[in-house]
Amino acid sequence: MDSPPSLLLLLLITLSILHPSSQSQMLLLPLTHSLSKTQFNTTHHLLKSTTTHSTSRFHHHHQLSLPLSPGTDYTLSINLKPHSHPITLFMDTGSDLVWFPCSPFNCILCEFKPNPSPSSSPTNISQSVAVSCNSNACSAAHNSLPSSDLCAMARCSLDSIETKDCGSFHCPPFYYAYGDGSLIARLYRDTLILSSLELKNFTFGCAHTTFSEPTGVAGFGRGLLSLPAQLATHAPQLGNRFSYCLVSHSFRYERVRKLSPLILGRYDDEKQRNNGEKVEFVYTSMLENPKHPYLYCVGLKGISIGKKMIHAPEILRRVNRRGDGGVAVDSGTTFTMLPARFYGAVMAEFDRRVGRVHRRARGVEEKTGLAPCYNLDAAAEVPAMRLRFVGGNSSVVLPRKNYFYEFLDGEDGVRRKRRVGCLMLMNGGDEEELRGGPGAILGNYQQQGFEVEYDLEKKRVGFARRKCASLWDQLNRDKN
Repeated sequence: MDSPPSLLLLLLITLSILHPSSQSQMLLLPLTHSLSKTQFNTTHHLLKSTTTHSTSRFHHHHQLSLPLSPGTDYTLSINLKPHSHPITLFMDTGSDLVWFPCSPFNCILCEFKPNPSPSSSPTNISQSVAVSCNSNACSAAHNSLPSSDLCAMARCSLDSIETKDCGSFHCPPFYYAYGDGSLIARLYRDTLILSSLELKNFTFGCAHTTFSEPTGVAGFGRGLLSLPAQLATHAPQLGNRFSYCLVSHSFRYERVRKLSPLILGRYDDEKQRNNGEKVEFVYTSMLENPKHPYLYCVGLKGISIGKKMIHAPEILRRVNRRGDGGVAVDSGTTFTMLPARFYGAVMAEFDRRVGRVHRRARGVEEKTGLAPCYNLDAAAEVPAMRLRFVGGNSSVVLPRKNYFYEFLDGEDGVRRKRRVGCLMLMNGGDEEELRGGPGAILGNYQQQGFEVEYDLEKKRVGFARRKCASLWDQLNRDKN
């Protein structure tokens, strides 16, 4: 088994506060891509697993659950005082809770889901403070149940509940269901350390038992318990904004993995330069989702294939009072998921242009779960793709590798391998099946190579084309 290089583990725990003397500060954390060589032995296997889990996560958003997509997510590391070892977590904008395994820890059916950081061990939280049953944090973890109900669950007496004297009773354990797993956790408070910054009374979930989920999650959603929300409360100098820039990856094991910058707070606009050019963000407004308030939903007007605009259905343009609709910008889902009819129109236009030159690779489509796929006997002629968001001229041109993946087919090592290419968008199902949640998801594969900014003060999401590995190097140089 190949383990991450020791240098990478050192980089994972390197957290730096930049510009400490300025009024506006920034916290820089490294994200690493969690592809495991031991888990997936072929490109087909990884692609098929990724498409399956992307679909599972998308549909479970409509059931108030938070599935993970193993093997294709981005992780970060945090430290909890007084423990010295880093805690590795999936970075997830589709959830609003920070949780991790605690000692003693038992993960049921986790043999084939390796932890992305093998050296990490469950954390001992014996010195951490349990959150009380009458706190806002407890109510948030239990989907906004009233504190009187929660204190009754914690066996606080009726007279104490009526006099609001249940502060010593602990918040009851809560249950989370995932696309392919689940957990039971309790809420605790302790000091979270990010470089020289200490966040006292940081609230997190502690899981002693999980089902098929060996790794914790750093929730970056819009809820009370998310990491950005707690940073805004305990470290107001960072503001209420964060961004990340995901380094492009392939579906092959890479011994040296480049780090992706996760930026908490804001940094000097004069430093927002890419090869000497000013970086321009394209912004679109966040949509409020009454059923899933933790999601970052935006409106999508359509997708252009070449010069042809395919208009998005109404379910993608806005969110109604039931919580139906919009596009969730999600770092925890790999592939973009679209409603069936809209996906079919996009795929048909793409196939009309590419299929007249390249022959369909039906066998590859069956193996990977992606479509359309093509045998590339000559240089691939692929039309440009543009996402057109609601609000003015808010459109984003995707780099070709963000929507068309090329690889060698023929894993048996005997016959000559052929070059194939697949469209990296997925069918999310009929609109009728998408009631009660987002109509589509913008996955992390399509976000690669962009700095994606979540501005919670102005309630908008921004996209700027960047060289993410260079941005990481640049920001580290600027701090020195």
